[in-house]
Amino acid sequence: MFDIGFWELLLILLVALLVIGPERLPGAARTAGLWVRRARALVNLVRDEVDRQMDAESKPPASQETDEDRASRESDT
Repeated sequence: MFDIGFWELLLILLVALLVIGPERLPGAARTAGLWVRRARALVNLVRDEVDRQMDAESKPPASQETDEDRASRESDT
């Protein structure tokens, strides 16, 4: 998703260590991981729902009659 290299990650961790402090850093990392996990789950849920809706719109149900079927049946009679 993001193109973060080793040096960028090291810089982020160093700044977090200085700002948050060594005592609260593990708890902050745990909380950040929880939020990232929740965000990914939400994105996957939305993506799956959009895929289901797209599939439902592209395939008409077998029980519904299309306009073409109705027109061909009326022209036969």
